[in-house]
Amino acid sequence: MTSTPAADQRAARGYFHQLGVRSLYVLVGFPLAIVRFVVLMTMFAVGIASSVAFVGLPVLAGTMQVARGFAYVDRARLSQVQGWPARRPAYHGVQSRTWFGRLLAPVRQGQSWADWGHGVLGLFPAVFGFAFTLAWWAASLAGVTAFAYIWILERTVGYEGLGTLLGLGDAWQIDAGISTGLGVIFLLTLPAVVKGSSAMNAALARAMLTSDRVADLHGQVSHLTESRDAAVSAEASALRRLERDIHDGPQQRLVRLAMDLSAAQRRLAKDPSTVQPMLAEAITATRETLDELRALSRGIAPPILADRGLRAALAAVAGRSIVPVQLDVELPDGVRLPLMVENAAYFLVAEALTNVAKHSSATNCSVQVTREGPVLRVIVSDNGIGGAHTAKGHGLAGLTDRVRAVGGLLTVVSPVGGPTILTAELPWEAS
Repeated sequence: MTSTPAADQRAARGYFHQLGVRSLYVLVGFPLAIVRFVVLMTMFAVGIASSVAFVGLPVLAGTMQVARGFAYVDRARLSQVQGWPARRPAYHGVQSRTWFGRLLAPVRQGQSWADWGHGVLGLFPAVFGFAFTLAWWAASLAGVTAFAYIWILERTVGYEGLGTLLGLGDAWQIDAGISTGLGVIFLLTLPAVVKGSSAMNAALARAMLTSDRVADLHGQVSHLTESRDAAVSAEASALRRLERDIHDGPQQRLVRLAMDLSAAQRRLAKDPSTVQPMLAEAITATRETLDELRALSRGIAPPILADRGLRAALAAVAGRSIVPVQLDVELPDGVRLPLMVENAAYFLVAEALTNVAKHSSATNCSVQVTREGPVLRVIVSDNGIGGAHTAKGHGLAGLTDRVRAVGGLLTVVSPVGGPTILTAELPWEAS
């Protein structure tokens, strides 16, 4: 495959652009590292020194917040030099109910300490990278422009350079030729030096600012605690809703049915002709009660989900929806998910479609279920009026806890006027 002049020009622009970005990353990183080191070390020292009087703890918390601010800047710089967005790790920590506990939360977050550590340790690669990059740029520029400035010096103040010192002659052309040769060597090695210097700084930033390994222990404890609380909350909400539905529906119908049968029994001996209509109403009420109980049983553990899997269960939910549903389930044939994940996905879609029918005024909606690596992604969208969110008292309340209970994440985008998009990311394997 032959290259075209246009392609060569784009490659050249990309090469010089990358060299400029890496050089700027290293050169700007040095003064930033000095400021970062001085500020964080000063605040840390003040916090440690005053910790005896309990004033130091808020100072340390403020130090972690400042370190987090520097980390945001460093991640933005890292994103620019590496060419893709730097990953922002989660700031896990132990939850607190008191204002003082929330104030000190940064001190108990592993990633906050990683940010502070990068602010301190990042000075050393910044110094070395800055020194090498600046020296190579200076030597390269001085070398390739040697003929110009040596010629000017020769005619103004006189010039004795390397040629004289090496015994090669005192002609300024010899000095310019030696300087140019050295400059070419520096210029040819400049990209490698700049790349190494930027890679040294970026490697430390990537390891401490974009990796969850530093905060794994805190993250796992916090994640498991949140999942447990979410599971308990979701289960309690489901039980309360089931109790309310039974009380308001089948229980009331059964009480009415018992009263009707008692009245029919009393009239059977006095006026048998009036009993037949009452028995017909009782049979109708019985059937309606059975239908409600079947609907409630689907909300507890739908048999089709256990027997035929998530694809068939979602098809049944979509078929019962009042609003037309476009269903797209891309799952491997014959593969079953863990029971908790299947239940979470099923109830998420079922509850979302129920809320679409009740509150959205939508004319159509779609459900997409796909697997992307270790994640099962469920997206429910509609063209309704929007304004939906997961706060308590609203139609989607409880879905966040149900998703978090299996280690997933639920996001809702629903501006006023629509559309509404629910996106749930569930782990392929239950946590």
